[in-house]
Amino acid sequence: MTIAVSPQYNFLPRFYKLASISVLSNMMVPLAGLVDIAFLGHLADIRHLAGVILATIIFDYLYRVLKFLRSSVNALTAQAVGLDDQKTVLLAGIRSGVIALGIGLGILLLQYPLQKIGFMILSGSPDIEIAGADYFQARIWGAPAVLLNFVLIGWFMGQEKNSVVLLMSVIGNGSNVLLDYLMISRWGWESMGAGLATAISQYLALLAGIIYAGLSISWQTLPAALQDVFDWVALKDTVVLKSNILIRFLVLISTYAIFTNFSAAMGTETLAENGLLLQIALLSQFTVQGVGMTTQTLTGNFQGKGSKDQMSSLLTVSILTSLVIALGFAAVSVLFPDAVFGLLTNHTEVNKHISNYSIWLLPLLALTAIAFMLEGYFIGLKEGATLRNAVLIAFGIGFLPLAITAWYVHNNQLLWMSLVSYMAINMFVLAIQLPRTFGNQALATQQ
Repeated sequence: MTIAVSPQYNFLPRFYKLASISVLSNMMVPLAGLVDIAFLGHLADIRHLAGVILATIIFDYLYRVLKFLRSSVNALTAQAVGLDDQKTVLLAGIRSGVIALGIGLGILLLQYPLQKIGFMILSGSPDIEIAGADYFQARIWGAPAVLLNFVLIGWFMGQEKNSVVLLMSVIGNGSNVLLDYLMISRWGWESMGAGLATAISQYLALLAGIIYAGLSISWQTLPAALQDVFDWVALKDTVVLKSNILIRFLVLISTYAIFTNFSAAMGTETLAENGLLLQIALLSQFTVQGVGMTTQTLTGNFQGKGSKDQMSSLLTVSILTSLVIALGFAAVSVLFPDAVFGLLTNHTEVNKHISNYSIWLLPLLALTAIAFMLEGYFIGLKEGATLRNAVLIAFGIGFLPLAITAWYVHNNQLLWMSLVSYMAINMFVLAIQLPRTFGNQALATQQ
């Protein structure tokens, strides 16, 4: 017996095949981070845990902000695949790779001022900052590999080669876990060991990606593509799209950075509690981003082929799928806090009060799931300006006033409310833009 599927939903097998691989590969990143936290959280001195949580704010700016490279190259590649233009597919990867390499080398050259400025802005006791600096100085050397991996991941996903992304993630993050064990538990390198393990693992993942790219590209197309890499009109369009998506990531990470910094101002225990809760939030976010990346890929592909009638169905499926995942993470953390957070640290002073705040994961993760799917949809349409405007409104109206008030009165509940408010307004602003994209069958590609 066969089940008839409406033509509007005939993409479902393709969607769930891509999404399942994307979810698995995306989960590897926060899971490896959780292993870092778990190793450090079971050391006798809590300052290593707190120091790495604090130093991670800087890397949120340096790395997570620059994930715009992954999203933009995914959108550009997916539309080129939809048009069956192999030269443009290759150019999307090469142009983005040149930009990524330049930024990565720039970060290495500026690592000393970046570290000094970062820790000057952040709040933390001297011993916590020393532990954080050890982590920073080791992890920073992975910058070029991290950014090139973003490009390769977006490029492979735009071509629906998600199994390669999964392989890169398994190699990179599997080696990170092994190196964490050796450098933290066996060799006693503590914060520095966690940072060095992460940096080395990124180069191993990059090596795997480069080898596969070299074996899969059409070498006959390469000379013609190389001649057009510095086509300034096309390069300008690429940079404009990347710039708008960059602003989206910058605002998002600024929100989490301010949240973490205000947490530190409320004390080491509050910083540790909020940091552990954010690890669960990040695990959920990275997972639903796998669904979001699939939404980007298929939206761009449908746009390239002119199959716009399936876009609303795609968005509905992606939102429902991501909600199930996000609420699952939240429910487990809320219902079983001792079991979940006991895996991450054995410091009872942290675990004792964490259940007071874990309830915020329910609205935060649900709203984040919906917002991320809407963002994936608009990135797939190459409407970077829509994302830029939404996050700026959400930051200025939804997050900042509540966060400053929470910091002033030292109220952690209000601080969590500010994060939820940010996601709610971001989701709302994006949602009210949807009718025009469904109604206009001749969608113009914006920035």
